Amino acid sequence: MYLETLQRSARDRTVRALVIGAGEYGFSFVAQSRRTPGLMVSAIHARRVERGVAAFKHAGHPEGAIAICDDPAAAKTALEAGKVVVSSDATMLIQLPIDIVVESTGAPEAAAIHADAALRNGKHVAMVSKEADSVVGPLFHRKAKAAGLVYTPVDGDQPSLLMQLVVWAGVIGVEVLCAGKTSEYDFVYDPATKQVTSLDRAADGRAVDALWEFGGRDVGAVVRARGEALAAIPQHTVPDLVEMGLVANATGLAPDVPAFHAPIARTPEIADVLVPVEMGGILHGSGRVDVVNSLRRPDEASFAGGVFVVVRCEDRRSWEVLRAKGHVVNRAGDAAMIYRPSHLLGVESATTVLSAVLHGRSSGPDDVQPRFDVVGRTNKPLQAGTVLEATGHHHQIDGVDGLLVPARAASGANPIPFYLMAGNRLLRDVPAGTLIAAEMVEAPEDSLLWRLRRELEKTFALR
Repeated sequence: MYLETLQRSARDRTVRALVIGAGEYGFSFVAQSRRTPGLMVSAIHARRVERGVAAFKHAGHPEGAIAICDDPAAAKTALEAGKVVVSSDATMLIQLPIDIVVESTGAPEAAAIHADAALRNGKHVAMVSKEADSVVGPLFHRKAKAAGLVYTPVDGDQPSLLMQLVVWAGVIGVEVLCAGKTSEYDFVYDPATKQVTSLDRAADGRAVDALWEFGGRDVGAVVRARGEALAAIPQHTVPDLVEMGLVANATGLAPDVPAFHAPIARTPEIADVLVPVEMGGILHGSGRVDVVNSLRRPDEASFAGGVFVVVRCEDRRSWEVLRAKGHVVNRAGDAAMIYRPSHLLGVESATTVLSAVLHGRSSGPDDVQPRFDVVGRTNKPLQAGTVLEATGHHHQIDGVDGLLVPARAASGANPIPFYLMAGNRLLRDVPAGTLIAAEMVEAPEDSLLWRLRRELEKTFALR
């Protein structure tokens, strides 16, 4: 068994990791590493070193075993003395005797710099920062392979888990009609208050009772009515597009529509909704990727952030047996949903890190191509000089929605990738409803992310 083999390998060698970024993911990964045989987080990079120190303390390292270092010699001496190291200098830490860099800053430019430096210094890379991965990830995959290294998505994050589910479906020989994830926060309907809440957002849910079941009604009509009734809660986010774009680039699956359908659906309904129209669903074909806003009552289990595949039921008899066992099979009996309802952030990332270093294997598929880009379309007028800052927990740009479209060179009238334009200025006024083109955005004077994107476009012959 693969995991048992990995576990045996970890008994013979300790994998040394550098974590770049001490946010929620970094804290969870560092804490779990203390309980993972064969894994040691040797160093943490944090812009504010106190965050790195706090992460190590949270994981159980005593204060005397944590060294704050500014130069390679001091850092190496600290490691040799059995201490762990914290620094605000990522480039210095990458040069230390570590095996793998876990990049989790979420900052596209910084993540590109760190991944590039890691590969040039002979280190494997576990890329948590999807913002950079969505712009230049396929190039890093190719560079790593050429150098005998691994560049990989991470278990604990939805793209990696979904890629594996898609590959698994192919191994057992079932056709994937749609692969997807649920949005980060459920749409929770309280029948007592007639309110629907999603994290800190709320909407009048009085229409939900009548829309709770499909009954004999058209699936698409009910889904549209739910979306309209709960329009006060955002139903599309850029991070969802980015994550599913990574899956599309790694698997060859494609979006059905550029903004995704993002239906509001209950878990038992997904196999009815995300199938082709001729099967009673809302898709215009098979082999799709999409996102679901999971609708549930407060007393029902969450599916927030889970991943799934909807597959065709070729052998109806077998799937009727599985339906009786509680599996999600649609009303017609010709499609089923297979799902994993959780992702555990850094708590489960050890499988990726150990596999990359000990077995030279990525947690994702081998053939990663720049098939799709997440790009931006304005939802309000934006003036020349506006800085397209990606802010907030979800790193979204005010006034700009996301779309997942076929990848093209980021030049001239072609659309510019979302996180390539982030942090840069508009050169002209842009009306609402406009796809932001490369020629509308001021190129930075010195950006490694932009240079790598140009290299990717040349390498993969994007036009």
